[in-house]
Amino acid sequence: MRDNTQAEILAAGAVAAFTVDLLVYPLDTIKTRYQSQGIVGQPGRPAPVSHGLRGLYQGIGSVVFATLPAAAIFFISYESAKSALKFSLPSTAPQPAIHALASAGAELASCTVLTPAEVIKQNAQVLQRSSSSGHSRSSSIEALHMVWRSEGGAGQRLWTGYTVLVARNLPFTALQFPLFEIFRGQIWNWKRGGAESSHTRKDYADSGQLQDTRQSKETRQNGLKSALVETGLVTGASAAVSGSLAALLTTPLDVVKTRIMLNAGSTSAPETTWEITSRIVRKEGVRGLFRGAMLRGTWTALGSGLYLGSYEMAKVWLKGTSADHPNFS
Repeated sequence: MRDNTQAEILAAGAVAAFTVDLLVYPLDTIKTRYQSQGIVGQPGRPAPVSHGLRGLYQGIGSVVFATLPAAAIFFISYESAKSALKFSLPSTAPQPAIHALASAGAELASCTVLTPAEVIKQNAQVLQRSSSSGHSRSSSIEALHMVWRSEGGAGQRLWTGYTVLVARNLPFTALQFPLFEIFRGQIWNWKRGGAESSHTRKDYADSGQLQDTRQSKETRQNGLKSALVETGLVTGASAAVSGSLAALLTTPLDVVKTRIMLNAGSTSAPETTWEITSRIVRKEGVRGLFRGAMLRGTWTALGSGLYLGSYEMAKVWLKGTSADHPNFS
């Protein structure tokens, strides 16, 4: 992959990740607090039920710090793996399988960065902070100190949940990205009567319209604006539908992941994935494994639509404003 292409992917992934984190973070906090209600009463764990809508951005610092490198690792790995698999596998290999394998490899890499940030974030999200206190220290720092003081220390607890995070994200991405590519391809073909491929518009900046130096500046700008809008709508809608379906199906893994990571900040001894899963089913039934499913599906639809939509729009814009086309702004 060319250096300038990698830079475009890096920048596009960073823009997409930062945009989504800021906009949908409050919904993620509400989901975490709702899923954590089953552990109220454990030693050292504050009850999140009384939080209401206060402190919805608690823990955002750890996410901002980790999201940019994690997003860069994921998108570069995903795009590189797709290209490598298409080159190395037979031409008859099904595209959904290629997209699933590429996303799985990218997820394994990005989770190495995301796990400590997720542990800090989720423990910060359920911290009880008095409205009368000055909050001189960030919630992320408070959560880190809480994890640091827990049994086993930060070295062990910060990586608690890597396995279950991977176990949640692998099926999620394996479901979402093939569905996303299918939905996006069908929408593009429907809009063009099946005449063009599913990736034509996202590679708009490489098309003849942008390469034709005889076009006026205004015409090229209008073409780029049109491509940005259409790319955002098609990609956003495809990502929203595929993301919400994948989120609903993987909610049990998300509930278990939340409980494990919150346990990392408690004073109790670490518990295994099986122990936590068994306790949820015993005390709350199978329905407990789907706690927050609708909320997770809703905010994932919004987040995925914004995430991949802004990512693909950023790629189009970056290509349209490249050195070959300096007049675009």
